Amino acid sequence: MGDPKRLRKKYSTPSHPWQKQRIDEEKELLQEYGFKNKKELWKLNSKLRTFRNSVKKLITQNDEISIKEKANLILKLHKLGVVGQDAVLEDILGVTIKDLCDRRLQTIVFKKGLARSSRQARQFITHEHILVGDRKITFPSFLVNTDEELMVVFSEGSNISNEDHPERVPADQFVKDEMKKAGLDKPKEKDPKKDVKEFVEKMKDKKVVPEEKPKEELKEKVTKDTEKVEKVEETKEQKPVAVKETKEDSKENVAKDTEKVEKVEETKEQKPVAVKETEVESKEDPKENLKKVDEK
Repeated sequence: MGDPKRLRKKYSTPSHPWQKQRIDEEKELLQEYGFKNKKELWKLNSKLRTFRNSVKKLITQNDEISIKEKANLILKLHKLGVVGQDAVLEDILGVTIKDLCDRRLQTIVFKKGLARSSRQARQFITHEHILVGDRKITFPSFLVNTDEELMVVFSEGSNISNEDHPERVPADQFVKDEMKKAGLDKPKEKDPKKDVKEFVEKMKDKKVVPEEKPKEELKEKVTKDTEKVEKVEETKEQKPVAVKETKEDSKENVAKDTEKVEKVEETKEQKPVAVKETEVESKEDPKENLKKVDEK
């Protein structure tokens, strides 16, 4: 048994101090559930380890005592809200550390909307503002049963029990936050007609006069616009002139080509005439030719 005055450790430290994966997981749990230090997390781990060890022992036994112990273990975890009513021993091995963290008094006070954050829930518990049934509990790691969850309220003597207290979360705001988390709060569709009417009314009330620009700036803009228009018109006029010139050039080229063709045809006509003359001369008698030569 040991000395009853001597306090014993209720947790066991990790086997290795520098394990990156374990350290990262512990950091996430500390931020999410608002633990004060890692000792509180290690206590929950040791409690979860005892549940698993008892399951490993009882799963191979079939005595009357072991059967009762199995039923008591399942009933205990069912009251905590960690396991279902029709659970088996093997289901207990699937319980995680987050399941136990969700059953802590600190997280239940925050989820019920009695506090704005898990840190504030811890403060309310330690300052004796929270009751669980008729008991005033002051340690945030208290595991709340499902039967006691509805009895988690503010104590009557506390100032925070008044709904008008500035630290209390309004009921409407709490409902809206829960609906947002569940994805049930859809944004309302805006009516464009109403928006236009509201805008016109605001403008009438304010009587906003548009800023008048100086005349010099307006003149400069007008001159620039006119110059642009003139340039565009000039480009439009130049394009058809170029087309006409190309048509006239094509006519001149056609005339030159026709002249060349006529010259070629004339040369063709002259060549056969010369050939015919020579043929006529050749047809004359050679004796007459000799006489012509003697006469000369």
